[in-house]
Amino acid sequence: MSPQPALAALDETTFDSVLCVVAHPDDIEYGIAAAVAKWTTAGKRVSYFLLTRGEAGIDTMDPVDAAPARADEERASASVVGVDTVEFGDHSDGVVEYGVPLRRDIAAAIRRHQPDLVVTLTHAETFSAGNLNQADHRAVGLATLDATADAGNRWIFPELVADGLEPWKVQAVAVAAGPNPTHFVDVTGHLDDAVESLEEHRLYNAALPDDFPKPAELLGNILGGGAERVGDSAVTHAVLVELFAR
Repeated sequence: MSPQPALAALDETTFDSVLCVVAHPDDIEYGIAAAVAKWTTAGKRVSYFLLTRGEAGIDTMDPVDAAPARADEERASASVVGVDTVEFGDHSDGVVEYGVPLRRDIAAAIRRHQPDLVVTLTHAETFSAGNLNQADHRAVGLATLDATADAGNRWIFPELVADGLEPWKVQAVAVAAGPNPTHFVDVTGHLDDAVESLEEHRLYNAALPDDFPKPAELLGNILGGGAERVGDSAVTHAVLVELFAR
């Protein structure tokens, strides 16, 4: 087996604003939130855009009740890592479809927030650990890659311009949790922030199987595994991403 290519440190001096685009409440909290905590501590502006409210995510809770409850948990979770702006789309949890409407919604969010960097989850069939990815993640991840181009083109979705959303060109998009990372964010010192952020999803966490790892163990493994992949003893925890310039 050939050795894995070395990862480069993400140059965090190149961006001041970030938009995280994911499908569900808690998607950001499985690792990305550690990077968010680092960035907001450094004074960067970070906003969240979630395409659903995760209403289908709790088997024992009716979606009508789960949607507002999970949205509230996401807002509390975001607040832990210094994020005040959390927006939700109106797509249905579990059946998000890749297509023009999804691209338009994400492009509109990019134009509203005008980020330098967009962060999303992988659209690959599997995560970095080899376990299967979920359909909503794949649809939103791929649509986000495409929407970063759509957002900068005046003649794609001209109705957005009519609504006052002028084109916005992002500098780069970072894709987390995928099988082919190219860069890492050193989040040493921010594990506790990430754990506290994930713990805010109390209803969702309580409904998980008894043998599902608790937030501290889970994130210790994810971020600690990222650091092992980096291979620098000074980096104890890391978020791995595949970076694409735009």
